[in-house]
Amino acid sequence: MWHAMPVSTPSHHLHHGPKQLMGRSFPPFILRALPQLSHCRRRCYAYATVTVIPMASTATTRRRPRRGSKGPNADLSRTLTDCTRRGDAAAAMAAFDAAVDADADAVPRLSAHQYNQLLHLLAATDRSSFPSPPAAAARRVFAHMLQAAAPPSEATITSLARVIAADPASAADEAFELVATMKDKYGLSPRLRSYGPVLAAFRRAGEAAKAYAVEAHMTASGVSPEEPELAALLDVSSRAGDADKVYEYMHKLRQAVHCVSEETAGVVEAWFRSDEAATAGKPQWDAAQVKDAIVANGGGCHRLGWLGTGPWTVQRVRVGDADQCGGCRFHLACIDIDMEETQRFADSVAGLALERETKTNFSRFQEWLEANKDYQAIVDGANIALYQQNFAEGGFSLTQLDGVITELRDRYHGKWPLVILHNKRISKLMENSSNRHLIETWRTNGALYTSPSGSNDDWYWLYAAIKLNCLLVTNDEMRDHIFELLGPSFFPKWKQRHRVKYTFNKGKAVLVMPPPYSSELQESEMGSWHIPIEEKSGNERGRIWLCIGRGGSCKEHGEVPSTNGAVHKVPQTEASNVVQQGLTENKDESITGKRKDRD
Repeated sequence: MWHAMPVSTPSHHLHHGPKQLMGRSFPPFILRALPQLSHCRRRCYAYATVTVIPMASTATTRRRPRRGSKGPNADLSRTLTDCTRRGDAAAAMAAFDAAVDADADAVPRLSAHQYNQLLHLLAATDRSSFPSPPAAAARRVFAHMLQAAAPPSEATITSLARVIAADPASAADEAFELVATMKDKYGLSPRLRSYGPVLAAFRRAGEAAKAYAVEAHMTASGVSPEEPELAALLDVSSRAGDADKVYEYMHKLRQAVHCVSEETAGVVEAWFRSDEAATAGKPQWDAAQVKDAIVANGGGCHRLGWLGTGPWTVQRVRVGDADQCGGCRFHLACIDIDMEETQRFADSVAGLALERETKTNFSRFQEWLEANKDYQAIVDGANIALYQQNFAEGGFSLTQLDGVITELRDRYHGKWPLVILHNKRISKLMENSSNRHLIETWRTNGALYTSPSGSNDDWYWLYAAIKLNCLLVTNDEMRDHIFELLGPSFFPKWKQRHRVKYTFNKGKAVLVMPPPYSSELQESEMGSWHIPIEEKSGNERGRIWLCIGRGGSCKEHGEVPSTNGAVHKVPQTEASNVVQQGLTENKDESITGKRKDRD
Protein backbone atom coordinates (compact mmCIF):
# COMPACT_ATOMS: atom_id res chain seq x y z
CA MET A 1 0.00 0.00 0.00
CA TRP A 2 1.24 3.47 -0.84
CA HIS A 3 0.80 6.89 0.68
CA ALA A 4 1.15 9.95 -1.56
CA MET A 5 2.40 13.27 -0.20
CA PRO A 6 2.51 16.47 -2.32
CA VAL A 7 5.76 18.37 -2.13
CA SER A 8 7.31 21.23 -4.08
CA THR A 9 8.27 20.49 -7.68
CA PRO A 10 11.57 21.34 -9.36
CA SER A 11 11.23 23.97 -12.09
CA HIS A 12 12.13 21.59 -14.95
CA HIS A 13 9.01 19.48 -14.15
CA LEU A 14 6.54 22.34 -14.22
CA HIS A 15 5.47 21.86 -17.89
CA HIS A 16 5.28 18.09 -18.01
CA GLY A 17 2.02 16.74 -19.41
CA PRO A 18 0.31 13.47 -18.51
CA LYS A 19 2.44 11.44 -20.95
CA GLN A 20 5.67 12.65 -19.46
CA LEU A 21 4.32 12.06 -15.97
CA MET A 22 3.19 8.57 -16.89
CA GLY A 23 6.74 7.72 -17.82
CA ARG A 24 7.79 8.15 -14.25
CA SER A 25 7.52 5.61 -11.45
CA PHE A 26 4.19 6.28 -9.73
CA PRO A 27 1.80 3.86 -8.09
CA PRO A 28 -0.78 2.33 -10.49
CA PHE A 29 -3.79 4.07 -8.88
CA ILE A 30 -2.25 7.49 -9.68
CA LEU A 31 -1.44 6.51 -13.28
CA ARG A 32 -5.02 5.30 -13.87
CA ALA A 33 -6.42 8.58 -12.50
CA LEU A 34 -4.31 10.95 -14.60
CA PRO A 35 -6.20 10.59 -17.97
CA GLN A 36 -9.48 11.46 -16.22
CA LEU A 37 -8.26 14.76 -14.83
CA SER A 38 -9.55 17.94 -16.46
CA HIS A 39 -7.13 20.22 -18.21
CA CYS A 40 -7.30 22.59 -15.27
CA ARG A 41 -6.62 19.86 -12.75
CA ARG A 42 -3.74 18.46 -14.87
CA ARG A 43 -2.27 21.94 -14.96
CA CYS A 44 -2.54 22.28 -11.18
CA TYR A 45 -1.17 18.80 -10.71
CA ALA A 46 1.83 19.65 -12.84
CA TYR A 47 2.91 22.15 -10.19
CA ALA A 48 3.58 19.42 -7.65
CA THR A 49 5.51 16.20 -7.66
CA VAL A 50 4.29 13.34 -5.57
CA THR A 51 6.64 11.61 -3.22
CA VAL A 52 5.48 8.11 -2.52
CA ILE A 53 6.42 6.47 0.74
CA PRO A 54 5.36 3.12 2.08
CA MET A 55 2.35 3.38 4.41
CA ALA A 56 4.12 1.18 6.89
CA SER A 57 6.60 3.96 7.57
CA THR A 58 3.86 6.14 9.07
CA ALA A 59 3.26 3.52 11.71
CA THR A 60 6.70 4.23 13.17
CA THR A 61 6.07 8.00 13.46
CA ARG A 62 6.36 9.02 17.10
CA ARG A 63 3.50 10.76 18.82
CA ARG A 64 4.23 13.99 20.60
CA PRO A 65 4.60 13.12 24.25
CA ARG A 66 1.96 14.45 26.63
CA ARG A 67 2.88 17.43 28.73
CA GLY A 68 4.29 16.40 32.07
CA SER A 69 5.11 12.85 30.98
CA LYS A 70 8.84 13.32 30.38
CA GLY A 71 11.48 12.18 32.77
CA PRO A 72 11.72 9.41 35.33
CA ASN A 73 8.89 10.87 37.49
CA ALA A 74 6.23 11.07 34.77
CA ASP A 75 3.74 9.08 36.84
CA LEU A 76 4.27 11.34 39.84
CA SER A 77 3.73 14.44 37.71
CA ARG A 78 0.44 13.10 36.37
CA THR A 79 -0.68 12.09 39.85
CA LEU A 80 0.04 15.57 41.26
CA THR A 81 -1.91 17.20 38.46
CA ASP A 82 -4.85 14.89 39.07
CA CYS A 83 -4.75 15.44 42.85
CA THR A 84 -4.65 19.21 42.35
CA ARG A 85 -7.82 19.04 40.26
CA ARG A 86 -9.54 17.00 43.00
CA GLY A 87 -8.03 18.91 45.92
CA ASP A 88 -6.72 15.66 47.40
CA ALA A 89 -3.66 16.62 49.45
CA ALA A 90 -3.40 13.22 51.16
CA ALA A 91 -3.11 11.31 47.85
CA ALA A 92 -0.63 13.85 46.51
CA MET A 93 1.63 13.49 49.54
CA ALA A 94 1.35 9.69 49.42
CA ALA A 95 2.56 9.72 45.82
CA PHE A 96 5.36 12.16 46.67
CA ASP A 97 6.56 10.10 49.64
CA ALA A 98 6.41 6.90 47.58
CA ALA A 99 8.64 8.47 44.93
CA VAL A 100 11.11 9.57 47.59
CA ASP A 101 11.14 6.20 49.35
CA ALA A 102 11.65 4.33 46.06
CA ASP A 103 15.20 5.60 45.93
CA ALA A 104 16.39 7.20 49.14
CA ASP A 105 19.48 8.59 47.42
CA ALA A 106 17.59 10.26 44.58
CA VAL A 107 15.67 13.51 44.70
CA PRO A 108 12.30 13.60 42.90
CA ARG A 109 12.88 15.62 39.77
CA LEU A 110 9.90 17.97 39.87
CA SER A 111 9.48 21.47 38.58
CA ALA A 112 9.04 24.43 40.94
CA HIS A 113 5.41 24.59 39.81
CA GLN A 114 4.80 21.03 41.00
CA TYR A 115 6.34 21.72 44.39
CA ASN A 116 4.08 24.76 44.62
CA GLN A 117 1.10 22.55 43.75
CA LEU A 118 1.90 20.33 46.71
CA LEU A 119 2.32 23.24 49.10
CA HIS A 120 -0.87 24.90 47.90
CA LEU A 121 -2.80 21.65 48.40
CA LEU A 122 -1.44 21.35 51.93
CA ALA A 123 -2.34 24.97 52.73
CA ALA A 124 -5.93 24.44 51.58
CA THR A 125 -6.51 20.96 52.98
CA ASP A 126 -9.03 20.06 55.66
CA ARG A 127 -6.83 19.01 58.54
CA SER A 128 -9.37 16.49 59.81
CA SER A 129 -9.03 14.51 56.58
CA PHE A 130 -5.22 14.57 56.53
CA PRO A 131 -3.48 11.60 58.20
CA SER A 132 -0.62 13.62 59.73
CA PRO A 133 0.06 17.29 60.59
CA PRO A 134 0.13 19.22 57.27
CA ALA A 135 2.88 21.49 58.60
CA ALA A 136 5.31 18.55 58.86
CA ALA A 137 4.48 17.47 55.31
CA ALA A 138 4.96 21.04 54.04
CA ARG A 139 8.38 21.31 55.68
CA ARG A 140 9.38 18.00 54.06
CA VAL A 141 8.26 19.18 50.60
CA PHE A 142 10.08 22.50 50.95
CA ALA A 143 13.29 20.76 52.05
CA HIS A 144 13.17 18.52 48.95
CA MET A 145 12.50 21.58 46.80
CA LEU A 146 15.65 23.29 48.04
CA GLN A 147 17.64 20.04 47.69
CA ALA A 148 16.48 19.73 44.08
CA ALA A 149 17.59 23.34 43.44
CA ALA A 150 14.09 24.30 42.32
CA PRO A 151 13.77 28.08 42.83
CA PRO A 152 11.09 29.07 45.37
CA SER A 153 8.73 31.96 44.60
CA GLU A 154 6.70 34.30 46.78
CA ALA A 155 3.79 31.86 46.35
CA THR A 156 6.03 29.05 47.69
CA ILE A 157 6.91 30.90 50.90
CA THR A 158 3.36 32.21 51.34
CA SER A 159 1.84 28.71 51.05
CA LEU A 160 4.43 27.26 53.42
CA ALA A 161 3.86 30.06 55.95
CA ARG A 162 0.11 29.55 55.65
CA VAL A 163 0.38 25.83 56.47
CA ILE A 164 2.74 26.41 59.38
CA ALA A 165 0.77 29.35 60.82
CA ALA A 166 -2.36 27.19 60.92
CA ASP A 167 -0.60 24.46 62.89
CA PRO A 168 -2.35 23.94 66.25
CA ALA A 169 1.11 23.57 67.76
CA SER A 170 1.30 27.37 67.46
CA ALA A 171 4.17 27.77 65.00
CA ALA A 172 3.30 31.39 64.15
CA ASP A 173 6.82 32.56 64.99
CA GLU A 174 8.28 30.17 62.40
CA ALA A 175 5.74 31.35 59.83
CA PHE A 176 6.63 35.00 60.46
CA GLU A 177 10.33 34.17 60.17
CA LEU A 178 9.70 32.65 56.74
CA VAL A 179 7.89 35.78 55.52
CA ALA A 180 10.27 38.25 57.16
CA THR A 181 13.40 36.64 55.66
CA MET A 182 12.19 35.79 52.15
CA LYS A 183 13.74 39.00 50.81
CA ASP A 184 17.20 38.36 52.26
CA LYS A 185 17.29 34.61 51.60
CA TYR A 186 15.61 34.34 48.21
CA GLY A 187 15.35 37.90 46.88
CA LEU A 188 11.54 37.75 47.06
CA SER A 189 9.26 40.61 48.10
CA PRO A 190 6.40 39.63 50.41
CA ARG A 191 2.88 40.58 49.39
CA LEU A 192 -0.23 41.33 51.43
CA ARG A 193 -1.32 37.69 51.21
CA SER A 194 2.01 36.66 52.75
CA TYR A 195 1.22 38.46 56.01
CA GLY A 196 -2.45 37.54 56.43
CA PRO A 197 -1.99 33.99 57.81
CA VAL A 198 0.71 35.16 60.23
CA LEU A 199 -1.46 37.99 61.58
CA ALA A 200 -4.37 35.59 61.94
CA ALA A 201 -2.18 33.20 63.96
CA PHE A 202 -1.00 35.91 66.36
CA ARG A 203 -4.60 37.10 66.66
CA ARG A 204 -5.74 33.59 67.68
CA ALA A 205 -2.91 33.37 70.18
CA GLY A 206 -3.67 36.85 71.55
CA GLU A 207 -0.06 37.95 71.05
CA ALA A 208 -0.55 41.66 70.43
CA ALA A 209 3.13 42.68 70.46
CA LYS A 210 3.97 40.12 67.76
CA ALA A 211 0.99 41.25 65.67
CA TYR A 212 2.31 44.83 65.90
CA ALA A 213 5.72 43.55 64.72
CA VAL A 214 4.06 41.99 61.68
CA GLU A 215 2.42 45.32 60.83
CA ALA A 216 5.75 47.13 61.26
CA HIS A 217 7.36 44.70 58.81
CA MET A 218 4.50 45.27 56.35
CA THR A 219 5.12 49.03 56.52
CA ALA A 220 8.86 48.53 55.98
CA SER A 221 8.09 46.35 52.95
CA GLY A 222 5.72 48.93 51.45
CA VAL A 223 2.64 46.76 52.00
CA SER A 224 -0.53 48.45 53.26
CA PRO A 225 -2.96 46.45 55.40
CA GLU A 226 -6.55 46.19 54.20
CA GLU A 227 -9.73 45.55 56.17
CA PRO A 228 -9.08 41.87 57.13
CA GLU A 229 -5.61 42.70 58.44
CA LEU A 230 -6.81 45.84 60.25
CA ALA A 231 -9.69 43.90 61.80
CA ALA A 232 -7.16 41.37 63.12
CA LEU A 233 -5.01 44.16 64.56
CA LEU A 234 -8.07 45.84 66.07
CA ASP A 235 -9.18 42.61 67.67
CA VAL A 236 -5.83 41.64 69.15
CA SER A 237 -5.23 45.15 70.53
CA SER A 238 -8.79 45.29 71.89
CA ARG A 239 -8.40 41.96 73.73
CA ALA A 240 -5.08 43.20 75.08
CA GLY A 241 -6.83 46.31 76.43
CA ASP A 242 -4.46 48.58 74.48
CA ALA A 243 -6.69 51.65 74.03
CA ASP A 244 -4.07 53.72 72.19
CA LYS A 245 -3.50 50.99 69.62
CA VAL A 246 -7.24 50.51 69.16
CA TYR A 247 -7.58 54.25 68.47
CA GLU A 248 -4.70 54.10 65.99
CA TYR A 249 -6.25 51.17 64.11
CA MET A 250 -9.70 52.78 64.11
CA HIS A 251 -8.23 55.64 62.11
CA LYS A 252 -6.25 53.36 59.82
CA LEU A 253 -9.50 51.53 59.17
CA ARG A 254 -11.21 54.87 58.43
CA GLN A 255 -8.55 55.65 55.84
CA ALA A 256 -8.61 52.18 54.27
CA VAL A 257 -12.35 51.60 53.81
CA HIS A 258 -15.58 53.57 53.60
CA CYS A 259 -17.86 50.93 55.11
CA VAL A 260 -16.99 47.97 57.30
CA SER A 261 -18.00 44.32 56.98
CA GLU A 262 -20.20 42.60 59.52
CA GLU A 263 -17.16 40.81 60.95
CA THR A 264 -15.28 44.07 61.48
CA ALA A 265 -18.41 45.70 62.94
CA GLY A 266 -18.51 42.90 65.51
CA VAL A 267 -14.88 43.57 66.47
CA VAL A 268 -15.63 47.29 66.91
CA GLU A 269 -18.74 46.62 68.99
CA ALA A 270 -16.81 44.25 71.27
CA TRP A 271 -14.21 46.94 72.00
CA PHE A 272 -16.68 49.70 72.83
CA ARG A 273 -18.60 47.38 75.18
CA SER A 274 -15.44 46.42 77.08
CA ASP A 275 -14.36 47.74 80.49
CA GLU A 276 -11.07 48.97 78.98
CA ALA A 277 -12.96 51.18 76.51
CA ALA A 278 -15.00 52.72 79.34
CA THR A 279 -11.86 53.88 81.12
CA ALA A 280 -10.09 55.17 77.99
CA GLY A 281 -10.33 58.89 77.33
CA LYS A 282 -9.95 62.31 78.92
CA PRO A 283 -12.69 64.13 80.82
CA GLN A 284 -11.74 67.59 79.49
CA TRP A 285 -10.36 68.88 76.21
CA ASP A 286 -9.91 72.06 74.22
CA ALA A 287 -13.07 72.31 72.10
CA ALA A 288 -11.57 74.93 69.78
CA GLN A 289 -8.54 72.75 69.13
CA VAL A 290 -10.80 69.80 68.30
CA LYS A 291 -12.89 71.89 65.88
CA ASP A 292 -9.78 73.22 64.14
CA ALA A 293 -8.44 69.67 63.81
CA ILE A 294 -11.69 68.48 62.23
CA VAL A 295 -11.54 71.28 59.66
CA ALA A 296 -7.86 70.60 58.93
CA ASN A 297 -8.61 66.89 58.43
CA GLY A 298 -11.34 67.57 55.88
CA GLY A 299 -14.18 66.82 58.31
CA GLY A 300 -15.20 63.58 59.90
CA CYS A 301 -12.38 63.19 62.44
CA HIS A 302 -10.06 65.07 64.78
CA ARG A 303 -7.53 62.30 65.58
CA LEU A 304 -6.77 63.79 69.02
CA GLY A 305 -7.56 60.65 71.01
CA TRP A 306 -10.52 59.33 72.96
CA LEU A 307 -12.70 62.14 74.31
CA GLY A 308 -14.78 61.75 77.46
CA THR A 309 -14.93 58.99 80.05
CA GLY A 310 -17.39 56.34 81.11
CA PRO A 311 -19.17 53.48 79.37
CA TRP A 312 -20.14 53.71 75.73
CA THR A 313 -23.59 53.19 74.25
CA VAL A 314 -23.57 51.14 71.03
CA GLN A 315 -26.64 51.15 68.76
CA ARG A 316 -27.43 49.91 65.26
CA VAL A 317 -29.42 52.61 63.48
CA ARG A 318 -30.30 54.07 60.09
CA VAL A 319 -29.93 57.64 58.87
CA GLY A 320 -33.17 59.63 59.04
CA ASP A 321 -34.80 61.84 56.41
CA ALA A 322 -33.01 64.95 57.69
CA ASP A 323 -29.61 63.26 57.23
CA GLN A 324 -29.36 62.77 60.98
CA CYS A 325 -28.31 59.67 62.88
CA GLY A 326 -31.43 57.74 63.83
CA GLY A 327 -29.98 57.08 67.28
CA CYS A 328 -28.52 60.37 68.49
CA ARG A 329 -29.84 62.88 65.88
CA PHE A 330 -26.32 63.95 65.01
CA HIS A 331 -25.91 65.50 61.54
CA LEU A 332 -23.42 63.36 59.67
CA ALA A 333 -20.53 65.14 57.98
CA CYS A 334 -19.72 65.39 54.30
CA ILE A 335 -16.05 64.46 54.38
CA ASP A 336 -13.44 66.10 52.17
CA ILE A 337 -9.76 65.40 51.62
CA ASP A 338 -7.72 67.21 54.26
CA MET A 339 -5.93 70.52 53.75
CA GLU A 340 -2.52 68.96 53.23
CA GLU A 341 -3.93 66.56 50.65
CA THR A 342 -5.78 69.44 48.98
CA GLN A 343 -2.55 71.40 48.58
CA ARG A 344 -0.71 68.36 47.20
CA PHE A 345 -3.60 67.75 44.82
CA ALA A 346 -3.54 71.35 43.57
CA ASP A 347 0.24 71.20 43.11
CA SER A 348 -0.09 67.93 41.17
CA VAL A 349 -2.67 69.40 38.79
CA ALA A 350 -0.60 72.55 38.33
CA GLY A 351 2.53 70.51 37.59
CA LEU A 352 0.74 68.46 34.92
CA ALA A 353 -0.83 71.57 33.40
CA LEU A 354 2.51 73.39 33.19
CA GLU A 355 3.98 70.38 31.36
CA ARG A 356 1.16 70.27 28.79
CA GLU A 357 0.10 73.91 28.45
CA THR A 358 2.04 76.96 27.38
CA LYS A 359 3.83 77.69 30.62
CA THR A 360 3.38 81.46 30.60
CA ASN A 361 -0.37 81.15 29.97
CA PHE A 362 -1.06 78.84 32.91
CA SER A 363 1.34 80.71 35.22
CA ARG A 364 -0.54 83.90 34.40
CA PHE A 365 -3.79 82.17 35.37
CA GLN A 366 -2.29 81.01 38.66
CA GLU A 367 -1.26 84.57 39.49
CA TRP A 368 -4.70 85.91 38.56
CA LEU A 369 -6.41 83.28 40.70
CA GLU A 370 -4.17 84.09 43.66
CA ALA A 371 -5.43 87.67 43.47
CA ASN A 372 -9.08 86.66 42.95
CA LYS A 373 -9.92 83.97 45.52
CA ASP A 374 -13.42 84.89 46.59
CA TYR A 375 -15.51 82.33 44.67
CA GLN A 376 -17.92 79.70 45.97
CA ALA A 377 -18.20 77.84 42.65
CA ILE A 378 -16.30 77.30 39.40
CA VAL A 379 -18.36 76.72 36.25
CA ASP A 380 -17.30 74.56 33.27
CA GLY A 381 -18.85 76.93 30.72
CA ALA A 382 -18.53 74.82 27.57
CA ASN A 383 -19.99 71.73 29.25
CA ILE A 384 -23.13 73.64 30.25
CA ALA A 385 -23.56 75.64 27.03
CA LEU A 386 -23.33 72.48 24.91
CA TYR A 387 -25.55 70.36 27.17
CA GLN A 388 -28.08 68.42 25.02
CA GLN A 389 -27.37 70.65 22.00
CA ASN A 390 -26.70 67.76 19.61
CA PHE A 391 -29.71 68.46 17.37
CA ALA A 392 -30.15 70.36 14.09
CA GLU A 393 -30.82 73.80 15.61
CA GLY A 394 -28.56 73.26 18.59
CA GLY A 395 -25.49 75.34 19.26
CA PHE A 396 -23.51 76.99 22.02
CA SER A 397 -26.31 78.05 24.40
CA LEU A 398 -25.39 81.06 26.52
CA THR A 399 -28.98 80.97 27.79
CA GLN A 400 -28.31 77.65 29.53
CA LEU A 401 -25.06 78.95 30.94
CA ASP A 402 -26.74 82.11 32.21
CA GLY A 403 -29.46 79.96 33.82
CA VAL A 404 -26.87 78.03 35.85
CA ILE A 405 -25.14 81.26 36.86
CA THR A 406 -28.46 82.73 38.00
CA GLU A 407 -29.28 79.63 40.05
CA LEU A 408 -25.86 79.77 41.76
CA ARG A 409 -26.31 83.45 42.59
CA ASP A 410 -29.75 82.74 44.07
CA ARG A 411 -28.25 80.04 46.31
CA TYR A 412 -25.29 82.12 47.46
CA HIS A 413 -26.92 85.49 48.12
CA GLY A 414 -26.02 87.17 44.84
CA LYS A 415 -22.38 86.02 44.86
CA TRP A 416 -20.99 85.49 41.35
CA PRO A 417 -19.32 82.20 40.37
CA LEU A 418 -16.27 82.00 38.12
CA VAL A 419 -17.00 80.80 34.57
CA ILE A 420 -14.13 79.31 32.54
CA LEU A 421 -14.55 79.62 28.76
CA HIS A 422 -12.13 79.19 25.89
CA ASN A 423 -11.04 82.33 24.03
CA LYS A 424 -12.15 80.79 20.74
CA ARG A 425 -15.74 80.59 22.02
CA ILE A 426 -15.75 84.16 23.27
CA SER A 427 -14.49 85.56 19.95
CA LYS A 428 -17.38 84.02 18.04
CA LEU A 429 -20.02 84.89 20.66
CA MET A 430 -19.02 88.54 20.74
CA GLU A 431 -20.21 88.90 17.14
CA ASN A 432 -23.81 88.74 18.41
CA SER A 433 -25.01 91.87 20.26
CA SER A 434 -27.15 90.05 22.85
CA ASN A 435 -24.35 87.64 23.60
CA ARG A 436 -21.92 90.54 23.83
CA HIS A 437 -24.04 92.26 26.48
CA LEU A 438 -24.18 89.09 28.60
CA ILE A 439 -20.44 88.47 28.33
CA GLU A 440 -19.64 92.07 29.22
CA THR A 441 -21.88 91.76 32.30
CA TRP A 442 -19.96 88.68 33.44
CA ARG A 443 -16.63 90.38 32.84
CA THR A 444 -17.67 93.49 34.72
CA ASN A 445 -18.57 91.40 37.75
CA GLY A 446 -15.40 89.29 37.62
CA ALA A 447 -17.33 86.15 36.70
CA LEU A 448 -15.43 85.18 33.52
CA TYR A 449 -11.94 83.95 32.75
CA THR A 450 -11.06 83.06 29.16
CA SER A 451 -8.45 80.39 28.61
CA PRO A 452 -6.07 81.39 25.81
CA SER A 453 -5.79 79.88 22.33
CA GLY A 454 -3.92 76.58 22.24
CA SER A 455 -4.92 75.71 25.81
CA ASN A 456 -7.16 73.01 27.24
CA ASP A 457 -9.74 74.65 29.50
CA ASP A 458 -10.06 71.44 31.58
CA TRP A 459 -6.85 72.28 33.40
CA TYR A 460 -8.12 75.78 34.23
CA TRP A 461 -11.48 74.93 35.78
CA LEU A 462 -10.11 71.87 37.60
CA TYR A 463 -7.18 73.72 39.11
CA ALA A 464 -9.39 76.65 40.16
CA ALA A 465 -11.89 74.38 41.94
CA ILE A 466 -9.13 72.53 43.81
CA LYS A 467 -7.04 75.58 44.67
CA LEU A 468 -10.01 77.58 45.96
CA ASN A 469 -11.52 74.48 47.60
CA CYS A 470 -14.96 75.23 46.21
CA LEU A 471 -17.68 73.59 44.15
CA LEU A 472 -17.30 72.68 40.47
CA VAL A 473 -20.41 72.78 38.30
CA THR A 474 -20.09 70.28 35.45
CA ASN A 475 -21.61 67.06 34.17
CA ASP A 476 -18.17 65.95 33.03
CA GLU A 477 -17.43 62.55 34.58
CA MET A 478 -13.72 63.40 34.35
CA ARG A 479 -12.68 59.98 33.08
CA ASP A 480 -10.29 61.18 30.35
CA HIS A 481 -6.60 60.38 30.34
CA ILE A 482 -5.66 63.74 31.80
CA PHE A 483 -7.66 62.91 34.92
CA GLU A 484 -6.21 59.40 35.08
CA LEU A 485 -2.81 61.04 35.47
CA LEU A 486 -3.94 62.37 38.84
CA GLY A 487 -4.06 58.88 40.32
CA PRO A 488 -6.66 57.21 42.52
CA SER A 489 -5.64 58.59 45.92
CA PHE A 490 -7.39 61.97 46.08
CA PHE A 491 -9.43 62.42 42.95
CA PRO A 492 -12.51 60.16 43.47
CA LYS A 493 -13.10 61.44 46.99
CA TRP A 494 -12.58 65.05 45.93
CA LYS A 495 -14.94 64.67 42.96
CA GLN A 496 -17.71 63.18 45.10
CA ARG A 497 -17.43 66.08 47.53
CA HIS A 498 -17.07 69.02 45.10
CA ARG A 499 -18.78 68.28 41.80
CA VAL A 500 -22.26 69.71 41.25
CA LYS A 501 -24.29 68.18 38.44
CA TYR A 502 -27.05 70.05 36.65
CA THR A 503 -29.98 69.65 34.31
CA PHE A 504 -32.90 71.79 33.16
CA ASN A 505 -36.53 71.44 34.19
CA LYS A 506 -38.89 73.45 31.93
CA GLY A 507 -36.02 75.74 31.01
CA LYS A 508 -34.91 76.36 34.61
CA ALA A 509 -31.49 75.17 35.75
CA VAL A 510 -31.61 72.60 38.54
CA LEU A 511 -28.41 71.88 40.46
CA VAL A 512 -27.80 68.47 41.97
CA MET A 513 -25.55 69.10 44.92
CA PRO A 514 -22.99 66.66 46.34
CA PRO A 515 -24.34 64.08 48.82
CA PRO A 516 -25.34 65.76 52.08
CA TYR A 517 -23.20 63.33 54.09
CA SER A 518 -20.47 60.78 53.50
CA SER A 519 -20.95 57.07 54.15
CA GLU A 520 -17.59 56.83 55.90
CA LEU A 521 -16.34 56.24 59.42
CA GLN A 522 -16.83 59.49 61.34
CA GLU A 523 -15.50 60.80 64.63
CA SER A 524 -17.34 63.83 66.03
CA GLU A 525 -16.01 66.79 67.99
CA MET A 526 -17.66 65.32 71.09
CA GLY A 527 -15.85 62.00 70.70
CA SER A 528 -18.72 59.91 69.36
CA TRP A 529 -18.32 57.55 66.40
CA HIS A 530 -20.58 56.68 63.47
CA ILE A 531 -19.56 53.67 61.41
CA PRO A 532 -21.42 52.54 58.26
CA ILE A 533 -21.77 48.81 57.60
CA GLU A 534 -21.67 47.35 54.09
CA GLU A 535 -25.04 47.52 52.32
CA LYS A 536 -25.08 45.03 49.45
CA SER A 537 -28.46 46.11 48.09
CA GLY A 538 -27.11 49.54 47.12
CA ASN A 539 -29.94 51.29 49.00
CA GLU A 540 -28.20 54.03 50.98
CA ARG A 541 -31.26 54.70 53.13
CA GLY A 542 -31.33 51.02 54.10
CA ARG A 543 -27.71 51.08 55.34
CA ILE A 544 -27.12 50.17 58.98
CA TRP A 545 -24.76 52.37 61.01
CA LEU A 546 -23.07 51.82 64.35
CA CYS A 547 -23.90 54.83 66.54
CA ILE A 548 -21.38 54.89 69.40
CA GLY A 549 -21.35 57.59 72.06
CA ARG A 550 -21.01 58.37 75.73
CA GLY A 551 -24.13 59.65 77.48
CA GLY A 552 -25.39 62.12 74.88
CA SER A 553 -21.95 62.94 73.52
CA CYS A 554 -23.34 63.47 70.03
CA LYS A 555 -26.78 64.86 70.84
CA GLU A 556 -25.38 68.23 71.82
CA HIS A 557 -24.22 69.08 68.31
CA GLY A 558 -27.02 68.86 65.79
CA GLU A 559 -25.67 71.56 63.52
CA VAL A 560 -24.14 70.71 60.18
CA PRO A 561 -20.36 70.19 60.44
CA SER A 562 -18.21 72.63 58.54
CA THR A 563 -15.31 70.93 56.81
CA ASN A 564 -12.29 72.33 55.05
CA GLY A 565 -13.92 75.66 54.32
CA ALA A 566 -16.36 74.39 51.70
CA VAL A 567 -20.14 74.83 51.62
CA HIS A 568 -21.81 71.68 52.90
CA LYS A 569 -25.52 71.73 53.58
CA VAL A 570 -27.68 72.78 50.65
CA PRO A 571 -31.23 71.45 51.02
CA GLN A 572 -32.45 69.59 47.96
CA THR A 573 -35.76 70.74 46.58
CA GLU A 574 -38.42 68.37 45.28
CA ALA A 575 -37.38 69.24 41.74
CA SER A 576 -33.73 68.41 42.42
CA ASN A 577 -34.71 65.05 43.88
CA VAL A 578 -36.61 64.25 40.67
CA VAL A 579 -33.62 65.38 38.64
CA GLN A 580 -31.23 63.22 40.69
CA GLN A 581 -33.31 60.18 39.81
CA GLY A 582 -33.36 61.17 36.15
CA LEU A 583 -29.60 61.62 36.03
CA THR A 584 -29.14 58.15 37.49
CA GLU A 585 -31.53 56.50 35.06
CA ASN A 586 -30.42 58.36 31.92
CA LYS A 587 -26.77 59.05 32.59
CA ASP A 588 -25.54 58.34 29.09
CA GLU A 589 -28.24 60.45 27.48
CA SER A 590 -28.25 63.43 29.82
CA ILE A 591 -24.51 64.04 30.08
CA THR A 592 -23.80 65.09 26.54
CA GLY A 593 -22.18 67.88 24.61
CA LYS A 594 -18.64 68.62 23.53
CA ARG A 595 -16.46 69.74 26.36
CA LYS A 596 -12.90 70.29 25.30
CA ASP A 597 -11.82 73.48 23.63
CA ARG A 598 -8.37 73.86 22.14
CA ASP A 599 -6.96 76.29 19.63
